[in-house]
Amino acid sequence: MRTTIDKAGRLVIPKPLRDRVGLRPGEVQVEIDGAALRIEPVAGGSLVERDGWLVIPGGGEVLAADEVRQLRDADQR
Repeated sequence: MRTTIDKAGRLVIPKPLRDRVGLRPGEVQVEIDGAALRIEPVAGGSLVERDGWLVIPGGGEVLAADEVRQLRDADQR
C-alpha cells in the first residue's frame, strides 16, 4: 500500500494495516529498523500480575515473519 507524508511530517497509515497490527489512536513508538521504520503501540500504563510476575501488557497482535514479509511486499507493488 502506498500513502503520503504531508509537509508537517504526518503519515497516514491505511486502515487495513492499522487493523491488521492492532494500532489504535494514541501514542506509538517509532524506530529505525535498517532502511525501514518500525511503528509499535506504546504499552498501556498499567501492570498486570500473571503467575506472580508483573507484566507490561503488549499492544497489537503478534505477527509471524511471513505476515511481516507480506506487509512489506504489499507496499512494494
